[in-house]
Amino acid sequence: MHLRNEADFFRRLGARGLIGFGESYQAGDWDTDELPALLTVLAAHMADLIPAPLRNLRAVCRIRRPHEERNTRRGARSNIARHYDLSDELFALFLDATMTYSSALFAEDESRRPIAGDGLLTVAQNRKIDRLLDAAGVGPGSRVLEIGTGWGSLAVRAAARGAQVRTVTLSANQRAYTEHLAAEAGLSSKVTPQLLDYRDVEGSYDAVLSVEMIEAIGREQWPGYFAALGRLLAPGGRIGLQSITMPHARMSASAATQTWITKYIFPGGLIPSARAIEENAGRAGLRVVDDMAFGPHYAETLRLWHERLTRYARHLGDLGFDPTFERTWRLYLLYSQAGFASGYLDVHQYTLERALP
Repeated sequence: MHLRNEADFFRRLGARGLIGFGESYQAGDWDTDELPALLTVLAAHMADLIPAPLRNLRAVCRIRRPHEERNTRRGARSNIARHYDLSDELFALFLDATMTYSSALFAEDESRRPIAGDGLLTVAQNRKIDRLLDAAGVGPGSRVLEIGTGWGSLAVRAAARGAQVRTVTLSANQRAYTEHLAAEAGLSSKVTPQLLDYRDVEGSYDAVLSVEMIEAIGREQWPGYFAALGRLLAPGGRIGLQSITMPHARMSASAATQTWITKYIFPGGLIPSARAIEENAGRAGLRVVDDMAFGPHYAETLRLWHERLTRYARHLGDLGFDPTFERTWRLYLLYSQAGFASGYLDVHQYTLERALP
């Protein structure tokens, strides 16, 4: 780690902790030739970066989340727009052809390591989608609800199986993109993308799917989110839920705290713990019947996204993004990669059903 502006680095770090650490990288106060390795070491030691006697001061020193970023209906629309509506062209620079913005599921070698590669990313994204569709029993005639559309790859792939798909999002860009994608595939009659809050959805569905959307809605909304999943699920139906997870103690400690990620990347978001998912599901009358964790696959996915962003970074200026934005997103992708590579973060595909009486 090379300090280029020592005074500003320590000033930012002292004033704003880990937010300041990220801001000092954005500003160019420090750099490194091995950013993924450096961040992986820090992520592996996240629990002991602060000496034990000082940990009780966290409550005094922490920066609270802005009130306006709460996920009310208005706040949720604003939070989603600040990330997902930045530019479809930006996401196209580093995502694969499916425009899937969640962990891929690669094939594995005998040591259970993901077999990754840029040319395999699209195959791996489709494998992830197919596994979730299979687990939820999606097939011809299935009535499917997707909460959190992304750029439409799951909805269109489910429709290609013969399902009737309703997909809801708060991103105007994503709704328009999905509408176009379905039309290109000749599946417009089977895919209905809507700009709609999941809290306002009505109906009954054989399968309810939601991929890495729970992280965006905030802890205070989790009970209502799982209640909606249960309310919208038809008798005998299944829920396919993919979520990033973090340790429960760390989740609880950071729930009300502004972090670098929530300030610059995902306003209003919070990664749940596996325990929080199971407890909230249980209170909504749901039970987990299958759970597959595949964190190392997310580390590989993020590594490939970063490589692609680096490869096409020269186009960022054409899209109106400056060098500070490039450093911000480079840190975001590699910071996330380090979390999964160190085991601090994980990702799960859960299959849920109504709990037995």
